[in-house]
Amino acid sequence: MYAITTVSDTSQIEGIHQLQKRNLKSSLTVDEISSEGFVTCDHTVSLLSRMNSPYPHVISLYRDQVVGYTLVMLEELREEIDVLVSMFDQIDTIIYKDSSLNGASYFVMGQVCISREHRSQGLFNQMYHHMKTIMRKDFDFCITEIATDNMRSRKAHRRVGFKHVHTYIDEMSGQSWELVLWDWR
Repeated sequence: MYAITTVSDTSQIEGIHQLQKRNLKSSLTVDEISSEGFVTCDHTVSLLSRMNSPYPHVISLYRDQVVGYTLVMLEELREEIDVLVSMFDQIDTIIYKDSSLNGASYFVMGQVCISREHRSQGLFNQMYHHMKTIMRKDFDFCITEIATDNMRSRKAHRRVGFKHVHTYIDEMSGQSWELVLWDWR
């Protein structure tokens, strides 16, 4: 019924972009934000395409339509999204298990989203485990940040295996963020 795969064409990038737009915090009501969660960053199609190489995004397809995604973001793109610059700066300061994450073998999961109609089907876990299968040969850690008011996302990430490593408040936006790490060593 669902196919968990990686992005292979422009129409899938556009599908990610459309799903993202529908789930931006700025597009949702207060009740939807509380019950359904949200995404914060609004990527352009061009940036999503650049982020898709050399490691492609993982998507869930239903009848060839993108209904879920997890984005791969390498450290080289740290300056591309203003709201994420502070996340990378925070990662540079974190000591995890007696070692600095600055220079560690990690990538950032840039955003995860599942279409409301397709939630509770196990897609979140399936996409993350597919991502792990693809990425673990080159990376020790998958790191992401979650808005602390996004309880649905925080619970789902814990369930997959992410561990809390740091909380901070972004000075520009005033948003509180939880940095979480999935250790694949």
